[in-house]
Amino acid sequence: MFIEKTKDGTLERNYVQKWRFLIQEYELTKAKKHPQFRFVNDFYKYHKTNRQNFLKYYHRFESIGSNEALLPRKRGPKYHSRRPCLFIENKVVQERKKGINRYEIHEILKEKLKKFAPSPSGIYNICKRYGLNKLNKKMKENKRQIIKEKAGELAHIDCHYLPKGLLMQNNDRLYLVAVVDSCTRVAWCEVVKDIQSLTVMFAIMRCFNAIKATYHITFEEALTDNGPEFGGNCNKEDNNLMTNPVKRFFYEMGIKHRKIKPYRPQTNGKVERFWRTIEEDFVEGTTFESQEELEDELFKYMIYYNEYRPHQGLNGKKPAEVNNELNEIKQEL
Repeated sequence: MFIEKTKDGTLERNYVQKWRFLIQEYELTKAKKHPQFRFVNDFYKYHKTNRQNFLKYYHRFESIGSNEALLPRKRGPKYHSRRPCLFIENKVVQERKKGINRYEIHEILKEKLKKFAPSPSGIYNICKRYGLNKLNKKMKENKRQIIKEKAGELAHIDCHYLPKGLLMQNNDRLYLVAVVDSCTRVAWCEVVKDIQSLTVMFAIMRCFNAIKATYHITFEEALTDNGPEFGGNCNKEDNNLMTNPVKRFFYEMGIKHRKIKPYRPQTNGKVERFWRTIEEDFVEGTTFESQEELEDELFKYMIYYNEYRPHQGLNGKKPAEVNNELNEIKQEL
């Protein structure tokens, strides 16, 4: 309870008068001089007061000696006492203003602060207190992004499940493997019957060949998730021996293989957004008579996607159009 000050001070005077009377009664009881109460517990029960609460005010009055000590003080929620120190809060605010989310901030601070790094939920609470839980316009401009300035610098690669029942003559599960160029958004997609590492490796090879033959793009780096098909379950010894077909393929082609942090699909967001487009434009409400028809229609769609479909991420330009513009600039240089 918090007593706000009134203009004439009536409420405060009544409160102080009540507590002064209780203190006088308490001291008489303790001194065994009270005509009614023999024990202190009798005093608490009669006045319907809590022992702990009464003693808090009593000791505060003894130490301070003024009437202000008998007035309730405003106290914030208990969680405030568990808030991190100002130094850590400032670090969180500093990173958040760069447009980094709470999980990335946690990873950054964990390297610097070790066990003292706040959890992602704690970082969210700090951001909320400072009004930074939602990105404003300036923070969006500062947001760290994977931006490539030339075609072939980075390939976003991923696998995607197709729904059962897509083929009229076959109910087996099929999958897609896609490669998306980070700069131009030129993409290629292949149908596969499983996502074993060897199968995925050949699908990536076909995608690379199609993109190189049609759009003259050769990749320098590849970004994938940590799935077993990409060698995510390999131990250090396996990594050294290059036993995973996909990793071996990248090694032989001279392509640097990068992986996203676990549970951070946003890092590979360009290919994740591509899957959403595939679902909306190509898969939903569609059935094919055979796998051959599916592959033929997918080939046609990839031509449409790269050469005729305006891309929102490219300000309405087509991926092939952006690629041609970059090639012209390259030739001029």
